[in-house]
Amino acid sequence: MVIGAPQSAAAAADAWARSGVMWLTGHAGGTPLVPMGEAAALAARLAAHIGRAGAEAGRPVRVDGGRLLAERAALTGATRRGRVSVGGGCRLLPTADGWAAVSCIRPDDPLLWSALIGHELDEWLPRRLAAWLAAHSTAELEERVALLGLAAGAVRGWPGGGLEADAVRVPRPGRPRSVRGMLVVDFSALWAGPLCAHLLGLAGAEVVKVEVPSRPDGARFGNRAFYDLLHAGHRAVALDPADRAGRAALHALVRAADVVVEASRPRALARFGLDAAAEVERGCTWVSITAYGRSVDRVGFGDDVAAAGGLLATDDQGTPVFCGDAIADPLTGLTAAALAMSEPEGGGGVLWEVAMADVVAATVRAHTAPTARALPSGGGDGWQVDTGAGLVPVAAPVARTPAGAAPMLGADTGAVLRRLGIAVP
Repeated sequence: MVIGAPQSAAAAADAWARSGVMWLTGHAGGTPLVPMGEAAALAARLAAHIGRAGAEAGRPVRVDGGRLLAERAALTGATRRGRVSVGGGCRLLPTADGWAAVSCIRPDDPLLWSALIGHELDEWLPRRLAAWLAAHSTAELEERVALLGLAAGAVRGWPGGGLEADAVRVPRPGRPRSVRGMLVVDFSALWAGPLCAHLLGLAGAEVVKVEVPSRPDGARFGNRAFYDLLHAGHRAVALDPADRAGRAALHALVRAADVVVEASRPRALARFGLDAAAEVERGCTWVSITAYGRSVDRVGFGDDVAAAGGLLATDDQGTPVFCGDAIADPLTGLTAAALAMSEPEGGGGVLWEVAMADVVAATVRAHTAPTARALPSGGGDGWQVDTGAGLVPVAAPVARTPAGAAPMLGADTGAVLRRLGIAVP
């Protein structure tokens, strides 16, 4: 996927510096580093596509794509931490033959990691895991994490990072279309899918967030301002698919949708009897966000997927450090929104398959390996980058102001279902 021509190293560095991502990249207290590739520049082009789609219905979406990549950190106050992710849930650790990114975020993850390395769960787990990785190959790691359902991966091709362009399988956005008045049913959680739904809402779509009462979006329990930013103005529906009436209402809601956004492995919704192919056949736009693809039964989060794909930076010792804050998430959300706001070929339904790993691969190219370095700005704690085409200040992350408060879990269930003529369970 390429929107516009590939960027020069100077243009890529300029976009990184202005985005706020570079401020989040590097060691704590050290120099901000220019990441690999051109993700910030691509984000700007995706945002422009989304803006044109909104303008089709008189609802232009005015967002800075590059700054969207860093705005969560602006709200949480987090900053660069080198080989610890900005959010703290992922680590870059050396293996016997390279580097790996390992995430420990979910409640069950510590127990699963202890099972992987063959030790009882105790306070020494991080040290034991680091020792195990240093003695084992990245291939051994990937085989074991696949069996246990852990989020981790080998950092591919390091040093040098990333995949070649011919390995990229991300669809290219087409002619922008209006989504004003469309019903978007959003099953997603955390960041990538909700950002996609948020951008569709800004363009005039009606967004209904659907959650299972026993498993709400985990982002509800994180930074409140960030959750409000992505969900204000949406409707919140809670339905239990284990209940017959709840499942019937869920199916009817999906059948009424113009766009469905999901961000889980396909089997998750298939368990509820939802069939993406059937919905596409009737004319629905189905946006499927996964870590590594619908056919790959593998989990991943924004930091480990980005790192595994080579979307990183290199420190003065030639070792990798994280790029930004879970950058694969917002980058994928922008891509998914641009696709959802593209006219499907033939005017019918379409399944947009958006894998975070593929989106990352689309941004990392050998000819955009960074050459620019950050320098002190001459006063205070500021930095600037000499791109070769001029000095560019390294911007700190900036977040937009939420439009209001997000609705509570299930707050609109009855109202939404009654308006659509669906029986309330």
